[in-house]
Amino acid sequence: MIAEGSLILFLGFALLMAIGAPLAVALGISGTAVILIEGLGIMSVPTNAYNGIAKYPLLALPVFILAGMMFERAGVALRIVRFASAVVGKRRGAQGIVAILVCMFLGGISGSGPADAAAVAMVMIPAMFKQGYPKTFSATLIAAAGSTAILIPPSVALILYSVLVPSASVPALFAGGVVPGIMAGLSLIIPTLYFSYRNGWGTASDEATPRFWDSFKEAIWGLLAPVIILGGLRTGLFTPTEAAVVAAFYGLFVGLFVYRTLTLRKVYEVLVESAEISAVVLLIISLAGVFAHAGSTLGAFDAFAKLLLGFTSNEALMLLMITIMMLIAGMLLDAVSIFLVFLPILLPIVAAYKWDPVWFGIILTMNMAIGQFTPPMAVNLMVTTRIAGVTMESTVRWALWMVGSMLVALLLVTAFPQLALWLPQSLGY
Repeated sequence: MIAEGSLILFLGFALLMAIGAPLAVALGISGTAVILIEGLGIMSVPTNAYNGIAKYPLLALPVFILAGMMFERAGVALRIVRFASAVVGKRRGAQGIVAILVCMFLGGISGSGPADAAAVAMVMIPAMFKQGYPKTFSATLIAAAGSTAILIPPSVALILYSVLVPSASVPALFAGGVVPGIMAGLSLIIPTLYFSYRNGWGTASDEATPRFWDSFKEAIWGLLAPVIILGGLRTGLFTPTEAAVVAAFYGLFVGLFVYRTLTLRKVYEVLVESAEISAVVLLIISLAGVFAHAGSTLGAFDAFAKLLLGFTSNEALMLLMITIMMLIAGMLLDAVSIFLVFLPILLPIVAAYKWDPVWFGIILTMNMAIGQFTPPMAVNLMVTTRIAGVTMESTVRWALWMVGSMLVALLLVTAFPQLALWLPQSLGY
């Protein structure tokens, strides 16, 4: 029963994905087919589809998506770019560093890599091109820096991980992602400075550097957003879900009354677009519940985990195998899909080695971050190359350098778990 059902489940899912079926359809059909063929009770399909999204922490997901889009349309990115430019100054590599820092900061508002990359690319790619940076390099750098959004809180990916792994709380994951997220972003500065000094990028523009205090006063409303969100979480003023609502209304207030860049028409468009994105994500999560029920009832996930454990008893080698597997998966699927498909298989391995679930969630998410700008299915790179007007193939030579840099940060966090666990433990999570 286990062998036959597992074959139907995994091969059916792989076949549907190979012929181009949407992920939600592939998960739902393969899971339902196994339930029907193995007689696991067809009424479990609607029950598990509902239970997959009937979880309180998931309420934060669509609201954080809305908050991120609200800040993006409010013009926060442009003002933070000007402030970062005033801080960094004018020198070789300065605009590249500004792009990285702004992506990391906006990641503390949006929690979404593609949204972060899009907001920064619209502002930075034309400015970087004026200073001699090739559009292919700029698109790759911003795609890579934008990937830190799923590590730096509030992260949509970490919220989903906490739903799938209840032993890892949202506040602990948010705190755990801070240091690795900063490390991942800062690791990109090394190749940026190397190529900037080698090619003389960043000295071609005659534009004046923005004045510090003027740019600070313009950016202060955007700079306060992560302080309000994370400060409220830390003080217990509100839960992660309530923090998402506060962030959304704060972004609305800034856009309507402070910067006055949002109109009622734009607010309506933001509501519609965020609802569409949220619906797609929640549909995938819902039908993944059917897939997960079929696999766990059969024992397929436990059997697959035992197969992996049978390859080696060496902890370091197992971590290396998982990292390689996740890097390959990250090149083909988005973070939400990977968590839903692979976590049921990996959690028994986590239990067998007694790994900390918060640390494991962070290193998995770092793998997903690298996948967001690694061709062929790099979601961040798709966004930035479209804005830059270049092909994804032309960015590969730069992407390899960015992947190598961020892999160093990933290996450090993997080898030294306290890099991810120190802050949550210090805060008492």
